[in-house]
Amino acid sequence: MTILVTGATGNIGVQVVQNLVDRGADVRAFVRDPAKVAFPAGVDVVKGDFLDVDSLRAAFDGVSTLFVLNAVAPDEFTQALIALNVARAAGIERIVYLSVIHPDVYVNVPHFAGKFGVERMIEQMGLAATILRPAYFIQNDLMIKDAITGYGVYPMPVGDKGLAMIDVRDIAEIAALELLRRDQADGPPPLDRINLVGPDTLKGSDIAAIWSEALSRPIHYAGGDMSAFEQNLRQFMPPWMAYDMRMMGERFLTDGMLPEAGDAERLTAMLGRPLRSYRNFISEVAAA
Repeated sequence: MTILVTGATGNIGVQVVQNLVDRGADVRAFVRDPAKVAFPAGVDVVKGDFLDVDSLRAAFDGVSTLFVLNAVAPDEFTQALIALNVARAAGIERIVYLSVIHPDVYVNVPHFAGKFGVERMIEQMGLAATILRPAYFIQNDLMIKDAITGYGVYPMPVGDKGLAMIDVRDIAEIAALELLRRDQADGPPPLDRINLVGPDTLKGSDIAAIWSEALSRPIHYAGGDMSAFEQNLRQFMPPWMAYDMRMMGERFLTDGMLPEAGDAERLTAMLGRPLRSYRNFISEVAAA
């Protein structure tokens, strides 16, 4: 039985493929550019695009279980709907979809709203899927490392509600475990939603304190100016995406990104080990 991983050249997809290979799975990787990544031996690499229906049909042929991961893009919603419809037509009954935590709360944030629409499609069409809902990725903070180390400020708009940050390595491993669970089940397991969170819920001041300890000098939290945040993002991403991220940051400030009761315990049981913490990750970054 073959597991197809879309988004296989991204930070999460690459690790999902590796986790599946390490566990002996038959893996197919769906990529736009096969030259981008050297996959482990035995991985079947197929070239395609979410908007190229013929490439999807070819890639889905003979697939038992599907991992749907599509990046934030103006047509992200359309991409996911096409992929899931083609999968349904191909008879794929076991699906894991990477959504986002609280898409029903962050309703004005474009990529959250799009993912919530996909979730509704999965539910209404009766697809047997696991919907993974990750919180903020710890590794996102690598994008602002120069601001932290060079200027002594932590500029992400985390606020004082708190974010349940999760390491992308944990996301990838949980995704692989869930893909294997579905692939190996006697029949397609029912719809399930899993919040992916870290072991701690951190405020902006908490994160600045962790960086201060790791770097042995004061780092100050300065994440409340949303106009400045958007302008900084526009230096390395298109304006529509910078605005989308601004909308997300504003919801961080008003709502936070909080776990539900039992989320961390469920993930710890799935992994058979503790979740990776923000503090440990920053210690790794500082040491490097």
